[in-house]
Amino acid sequence: MPRGRYSLHDPHDHAPFAEEHFHCAPGPSGWRYVAQRTAPSGEHLGSVDLALDELGRPIRLELHTAGWQVRGAALDGVTWVRSDPTGAHASEGNARAHAFTGSSPAFLVATARLLRLTPSSSVTRVRLVALTDPVLAPRTVDQSWALVKREAHATDNGPLTVDAYQVTALDTGEQHTVHIAGDVVLAAPGIELEDLETPPSAFD
Repeated sequence: MPRGRYSLHDPHDHAPFAEEHFHCAPGPSGWRYVAQRTAPSGEHLGSVDLALDELGRPIRLELHTAGWQVRGAALDGVTWVRSDPTGAHASEGNARAHAFTGSSPAFLVATARLLRLTPSSSVTRVRLVALTDPVLAPRTVDQSWALVKREAHATDNGPLTVDAYQVTALDTGEQHTVHIAGDVVLAAPGIELEDLETPPSAFD
């Protein structure tokens, strides 16, 4: 069960805004990621709980910030309920999308798991509902993903396979590279892996 800490920063001006203390693990039904977020000052900012089925679809998502929460799942595309902490002001949404995305590294692992690309795969287009910080506002985005390199690196625990994905935002054409090993993001825009207590889990 990988356990560790990511630092999150603005990919444009590199200003830090959170640390995400996480653990994740594959299970009989898929994969689960649980994390707590803290500000650089140590203040608690919220939490992430994402569970995928064996095909990589989100069967349960719970995001919490200080002022908002979202619960969602893959249902007629993806469906979610966004509300304040008391639940008094709730709104439901649905989109013909494949999955969710957001600032948590969990979403990059989830999208890679959903697409299951190989180095010989063609560029694959995916529609996602982005839950944007800090108010978890939903926005539908289209991306293309391509697995451009797969390399095995020697470690004390045996070879570690690292996948490099090229991700393109189809509305702006902006491209960036995401490096993932198993169920851990090694590097991506706005994301740095600061600490990892146990090796990544390998997906079958």
